Amino acid sequence: MIPYATTAEAEAALGRAMTWAEAAWYQYSAAMPDSWLHCHTTFILFVIYTITPLPLVVLEQFAPSIVLPYKLQPRVRLPLAASLRCYMEAACFFPLAVGFQLVSYPAAVKILRTRMGLPLPSVRETIAQLVVYSLMEDYLSYWIHRLLHTQWGYEKIHRVHHEFTAPTGFAMSYSHWAENLFLSIPALAGPVIVPCHITTQWLWFCIRLIEGINTHSGYHFPFSPSKLIPFYGGAEYHDYHHYAGGRSQSNFAPLFTYCDYIYRTDKGYRYHKLKQAKLKSLEENNVEKKGGSTAFNTVQD
Repeated sequence: MIPYATTAEAEAALGRAMTWAEAAWYQYSAAMPDSWLHCHTTFILFVIYTITPLPLVVLEQFAPSIVLPYKLQPRVRLPLAASLRCYMEAACFFPLAVGFQLVSYPAAVKILRTRMGLPLPSVRETIAQLVVYSLMEDYLSYWIHRLLHTQWGYEKIHRVHHEFTAPTGFAMSYSHWAENLFLSIPALAGPVIVPCHITTQWLWFCIRLIEGINTHSGYHFPFSPSKLIPFYGGAEYHDYHHYAGGRSQSNFAPLFTYCDYIYRTDKGYRYHKLKQAKLKSLEENNVEKKGGSTAFNTVQD
């Protein structure tokens, strides 16, 4: 709750006029308890998780010719009922998360030290924090993911997530409750070590969720803006991990690929890509030979 009764008091405390964003934030949050602002995180993530995967799910079911050319495993078509089951089982965790956030709010305030008032962070500050959070989350998630692929971790916990060998966007959050708990630690590590404003925290969790939905989408679009991000794995990179399944000891990185490169856990993927390239080359050569032979026979006739 912002401790200023009027905008004039807020601007006097800031020593300047509020920006349009700060004025909007003041109007929205001035009379709202901080605990409710804290719980906004789960609601925002629920909306994004519900909406973001829908276009591809709908197009695959009702207009497959539009998207199937970009599907990484085109022979696998997930029934609509399976997608809905995946969504419903994952979405049930969101109401529980709201309750947990309310109960844990006093402790979360001390641990996260999240700012909720004025001023709002600058664009430069926000970008710098997001970069730090991304690198930190990526490194920690890499090692947790590797541990989940040990025999015990996979059989007891991680196998639930790998039920989808050809993943869909909804499968991003389809996991054992323990896995959801473990993987929330890397996402929170950055904001704990480098405290931020609640709006930056919302933005960070939204970016991370959308990125996770993208890597689990099962589609690789050549025009995706994610291709402009250095060291970004994307859907193709993570899809191989699901394709290989429990035996996979490759592609553990959730966002960037530097950990897999440093620790040499990208060998399986590189071999897979090389094999695919050779098969594609052989197919193209066979088509050319058949085409040449047909052309020659036509001329002879």
